Amino acid sequence: MFKSMSALFLKDIKSELRTRYSINSLAMFIIVTISVILFSVGNEKLTPFMAGGMFWVIVFFTAMSGLSRAFVSEEERGTTMTLQLIANPDTILGGKMLYNMVLIFSMNIVTFLLYTAVFDSFIIKNPDIFFLVFSLGNIGMAVSSTIIAAIISKAGSKGTLYPVLSFPILLPLMLMLIDLTKLCMDGTTFADTQIEIFFLLCYDVLMMTASFLLFDFIWKD
Repeated sequence: MFKSMSALFLKDIKSELRTRYSINSLAMFIIVTISVILFSVGNEKLTPFMAGGMFWVIVFFTAMSGLSRAFVSEEERGTTMTLQLIANPDTILGGKMLYNMVLIFSMNIVTFLLYTAVFDSFIIKNPDIFFLVFSLGNIGMAVSSTIIAAIISKAGSKGTLYPVLSFPILLPLMLMLIDLTKLCMDGTTFADTQIEIFFLLCYDVLMMTASFLLFDFIWKD
């Protein structure tokens, strides 16, 4: 199963490197969004809490612009039926999740580096906890985005339906990430954030479990 999952992941990576659709759209969105915020702020200085919240707002909307193509691209190329014949649903979902995780981790690392360089008020006093929160947040976003992409892949209005479905599902995740980022910027210890981190971990586990349970019905419908 892992071999087939890896093959599907490599297929998506090679396809993306040929077209660069998601990479280009994500890169442009990151640059434009940070530039707009920078010019809008002007000489004013963002408060640390506002800077932390704006970081995850950028991450959310950037994800909306590029992660929806996990299954949409298969429908556009007409390869959906081929995948159904050569691989089982769990393998397909696992490969797509792995691809989205690599894409969103790469995207958010670039966003973090640019955002940190541009905004002086975005200072993480507890980088160890932030790295853990950052990793769990990316995993949760990739898992949620993948199953949502599978749901909307056969819909007529894919572009508008994706953010509509994503917002209520990703809203709890975004709120937890913003609160935890504020705590990391305050230098809060792990003991004081372990309950919030536990809920964040539960969100990831819940979304991954629900995705694998439901994907068989979604994929074959």
